[in-house]
Amino acid sequence: MTEEVTAAVLVIGDEILSGRTKDRNIGHVADVFTSLGISLREVRVIGDERDEIIDAVNVLRERYTYLVTTGGIGPTHDDITSESIAAAFSVGIDVDQRALGLMKPYYESRGLELTPSRLRMARIPDGATLIKNRISIAPGFMLNNVLVLAGVPEIMHVMLDDAIQYLKVGRKMLSRSVRTKVPEGEMADLFAEHQSAWPEISMGSYPAITPEGIRCELVLRSIDAENLDRATDALIQKLNDHGIPIETAVA
Repeated sequence: MTEEVTAAVLVIGDEILSGRTKDRNIGHVADVFTSLGISLREVRVIGDERDEIIDAVNVLRERYTYLVTTGGIGPTHDDITSESIAAAFSVGIDVDQRALGLMKPYYESRGLELTPSRLRMARIPDGATLIKNRISIAPGFMLNNVLVLAGVPEIMHVMLDDAIQYLKVGRKMLSRSVRTKVPEGEMADLFAEHQSAWPEISMGSYPAITPEGIRCELVLRSIDAENLDRATDALIQKLNDHGIPIETAVA
């Protein structure tokens, strides 16, 4: 595909903002989307506030090809993501018979009652596609271009695996890496000039202190392999011309 496919992640939960829970989902979504050629462009973290969720969903779903939300679809009173998504799309929400059909036998097999609290997890906005959850059964869902997933990392991961079938993919981002033996500051101007000369290539520098001494890795990224190779070759030539030692250059 030539079309660029983009995405954002909206992390929902007071527990993330308070520090009681450490997010382990953003990096996983980034890894999966990168492998699919989907460019993750933005991440936001907000609390369990209905109006804030609605506003953020409506902004991000218009800005990007896909929006992934994590958190707030459990059984407790402060799990308000599903109803907030329904409000953002101005659609109804109720106990979904498809979700109930999945959850009822699961709870019965464990000798557990489907209490009103647990039934909250079967409430799905009208028109949504269910996203399967093979761990605890209660599904996530996809409404238009918004994927609504659990906050528990293990459950979110299996939900995302199931949701991949509904996503279109883009051209995969490629990278080239040039590792130098000098501090970042010694070649900052040169690297900035190179970025200006190749504006269509994304570039970043990543300094590190290793047992062998100071190093700096220069990374170039693009979906265009030929252009990326040309920009990388040109950078290596510039580094050589300025006497900057290169440790490795990796495709």
